[in-house]
Amino acid sequence: MIAWLASVDRWLFVFINSTLANPVGDLLWPAVTDFDKILVVRIVLVAAWIWLILRGGTRGRTAALLLIPVLVSADQLASSVLKPLFDRPRPCHMINGVRFVEQIHLLVNCGPGKSFPSSHAVNNAAVATLFSYYYRRLWPWLFGWAFVICLSRVAVGVHYPSDVLGGAAVGVLVALAIVLIWQRIHQTIFPAPSPGSSPAGEGPP
Repeated sequence: MIAWLASVDRWLFVFINSTLANPVGDLLWPAVTDFDKILVVRIVLVAAWIWLILRGGTRGRTAALLLIPVLVSADQLASSVLKPLFDRPRPCHMINGVRFVEQIHLLVNCGPGKSFPSSHAVNNAAVATLFSYYYRRLWPWLFGWAFVICLSRVAVGVHYPSDVLGGAAVGVLVALAIVLIWQRIHQTIFPAPSPGSSPAGEGPP
């Protein structure tokens, strides 16, 4: 079963990365996969975060502040724990001068990092989950973009499909865990009044 799943994973990688390759994708995928490295995008993202803090109300401030532990936890879990644990080479890595996947259409620098899980998938799925929790109507757009980022990691040749699927699952779980922990903390600090209770110092209506 494991060998069969590995062969399917490899086949899907070759199909997305090489069979579907085209000049338009060669131009767009590298920009999409590292969109957050573009200066204008960074400025917009920082401005959006500041706006949520200043004008987003309780919901916006909560989401913006939780974004920090969500991203830190997701990224560190992926890069410092899971990647060393699984120690999976990327499809673009080479051994004895031969790439792990010969039919590769590499569009970006392969990098020395390990393959499983994809940190891009982990981080973007975590962000999509967090903001989908607080802004329910935006979930199709948020997860749609996270899916595009996941797909881009395969398209540029640095991750297998299983890397991004596993990474997305990790990101979702990390974000949900942070939200649940915050809810417990919030309920402890600001417990909700029991039904029928009256504010201190006031009698029943």
